[in-house]
Amino acid sequence: MKATGNILTAMTVLLTLTACGNNEKEFDATGTFEATETTVSAEQSGTLMRFAVDEGDEVAPGKEVGLIDTTQLWLKIRQLEATKEAYQSQKPDLEKQMAATRQQLAKARQDEQRYRELVADGAAPSKMLDDAANQVQVLQRQLDALQSSLSNNANTLSKQMNATDAQVSQLRDQLGKCHIASPVAGTILEKYAEQGEFVTTGKPLFKVADMRQMYLRAYVTSAQLQNVKLGQKVKVMADFGNSQRREYEGTVSWISSRSEFTPKTILTDDERADLVYAMKVAIKNDGYVKTGMYGEVKF
Repeated sequence: MKATGNILTAMTVLLTLTACGNNEKEFDATGTFEATETTVSAEQSGTLMRFAVDEGDEVAPGKEVGLIDTTQLWLKIRQLEATKEAYQSQKPDLEKQMAATRQQLAKARQDEQRYRELVADGAAPSKMLDDAANQVQVLQRQLDALQSSLSNNANTLSKQMNATDAQVSQLRDQLGKCHIASPVAGTILEKYAEQGEFVTTGKPLFKVADMRQMYLRAYVTSAQLQNVKLGQKVKVMADFGNSQRREYEGTVSWISSRSEFTPKTILTDDERADLVYAMKVAIKNDGYVKTGMYGEVKF
């Protein structure tokens, strides 16, 4: 009987320990998986001439996936280039247009010098020298005025050409924005437009996210903060339902510095806590984890 009693006692202790072990949680916090999502919108208005993306497609950064009609922009660029050529043809040739006046001025200076010598020899009256000197001054003023006028005209045309170049640059920038590309590498999550539609500036076209780098957003209490630090390696379990889990190695990448009231949709190790801190745990996705899926983290 004594032996039987010892066996019953041992079995009772074993069952008690097993029950206590089963009450211990396998996780310290739970949350949902998310990825960094980018919504790409139209930067120009026009008809979508081409839009080759579908939900689930993988795209590379900078890869062109669509094109908005560029006809009107090209026509405006050609018009401005023709205007610039017209301005260029109107620019005066300063040397050619001042050549005649320069020649007259040179002749007047020669006459002035000749009369100066004649007056010095007493062979000509001084009035002739005065008239020659006056003619030099008049021609010099005419040359200066002509040069100033032609220079102003040339400067005005140059500024108009520069303004035209700036307008062409603006149009070429708008032309570049007609080419739709993904800014990041990732997977197309949602598509908001179809080829042939007319889109306006700011209209969302598609949403893309890098599904290879996922984050589990979980919440911890202030008591748990002492067990968590940035860069810490933790164990993450993705919950697929029906008790099916997949384990990943995670790294604590962010801890909120501000507390918040416990969200109704999450659980923590201390469910009675009113205030919790959000945190993100980064994992490398193997293709099984999806956004919105529930997960667990063990410190």
